[in-house]
Amino acid sequence: MTSAPAPTRRSSSVGTLTPTRPVPATTGLPQPTTISGVMPHLTVRGENDHAARTETGIGALMPWAGKLWMISYVAHLSPSGGGTGLWTIDADFTRTLHPESIVGTYANRMVHAPSRQLIMGPHVIDVDGNVRTIQEFGEHRLTATMRHLTDPDNMVYFLSMEGLLFEVDVHTLAVTQLFDLMTELDISPDAYGHFKGGHTAAGRVVVANNTYEDRDFLGEVMDGRLAEWDGTTWTVLERAPFVEVAGRSNMGEAIFATGWDRASAILKVFAAGEWRTYRLPKASHTFDHMFTTEWPRIREVESERFLMDCHYMFYELTPLVYGGRTWGVRPISTHLRIIPDFCSWNGMLVLSGNQVTPIRDSNLWAGEPQSNLWFGKTDDLWQFGKPKGWGGPWWKDAVAANEPSDPYLMTGFEHKVLHLVHEADAAVTFRVEVDFLGDGSWAPYASYTVEPGGYTHHEFPAGFSAHWVRVTPDIDCTATAYFTYT
Repeated sequence: MTSAPAPTRRSSSVGTLTPTRPVPATTGLPQPTTISGVMPHLTVRGENDHAARTETGIGALMPWAGKLWMISYVAHLSPSGGGTGLWTIDADFTRTLHPESIVGTYANRMVHAPSRQLIMGPHVIDVDGNVRTIQEFGEHRLTATMRHLTDPDNMVYFLSMEGLLFEVDVHTLAVTQLFDLMTELDISPDAYGHFKGGHTAAGRVVVANNTYEDRDFLGEVMDGRLAEWDGTTWTVLERAPFVEVAGRSNMGEAIFATGWDRASAILKVFAAGEWRTYRLPKASHTFDHMFTTEWPRIREVESERFLMDCHYMFYELTPLVYGGRTWGVRPISTHLRIIPDFCSWNGMLVLSGNQVTPIRDSNLWAGEPQSNLWFGKTDDLWQFGKPKGWGGPWWKDAVAANEPSDPYLMTGFEHKVLHLVHEADAAVTFRVEVDFLGDGSWAPYASYTVEPGGYTHHEFPAGFSAHWVRVTPDIDCTATAYFTYT
């Protein structure tokens, strides 16, 4: 048997060309070219779709049955979008569209452990790679699959982007609708429902809706939601856009939820029976709309170690709960990628993408819709872009005297500036405290007095850091406390 000549590929090291291994000439195909972690032949495209010109984002990834499974999506339910659907990728990077594949909008994936099945989109896949399809879900945009509260061995929950919550028998695939969450959670009738994430833990189902447009920014309505259901009653936790809910079922069973408001990104953590709120910088304002926050996820990428993509900054995140708290949030890098999902596969970190989105000619400078995967290692993320961003606990918010703000992340950034302004008729003194242990132990840092109509800022010394920082006013007022990290 003869071999084809070894082609070259560009490695993830810029400017370095390395030969790939030869493959038998009888295959008729050379070893795939790799350019900075991307293999062009794995691109998914909106084939024969020049009328609708939709999306071809890759909504979910999962290693299963000896292959990497991925599902790509269109923007809206439509018979168009050929080239999208359920795919498998072999160890030699051969991509195959599965015969059960259907065109739709899907970004859900979960292993149902009792039945040993992977659930991805409307598909149920056993450990041998056999696929069944829940036909009723061909007309629903699926965004999350969750464990069942009362019958976890036989049932799961599905959440749709429009806010419908279903339960499904994983054996018979029978579907029952339980709720319309647009009504259940008191969301404006004319709001665009955009439910994105869901998770079951600690006896509750937690769901996220990231509805957010100009009127939400202006405070005219507040249609974003983070809410939980105990099997009997729904409770709204936040009236702000949230996109992800995740966690583990051990190590303290913490639940993490990420979202944002006009002031900052938000991280909410449930541990030891209590929800706590933390605030994080925004890496870019280009993600401040519900359409552009496409499933930034929290996933385990190394054993028992989480990677969090929140408002387009990557963080290390630990699921460990000690003393009723979890801490250890550390920024890794900023980026401008839309990354609907990521996972570890064959010793690599794999990021899915959503690269070009003309969406029915709303962008006449975008051509054929297409997306691809990125292959690398977890440590490569430190090279994506130095951590930087801005945000704060308050953006022209009514604040109460002697009531501390939410903790705001401080660790892991090089240069830090605090900006303070208020709208009171009297001088306001703001007390700044830091928590350098990360466990809620606060120490005084300094106080700053701002006169009526005035402004002040503070540049923290180079190299100074604590895990969290918070601000407290001495009188009731409308105030802004904003940090810029560069």
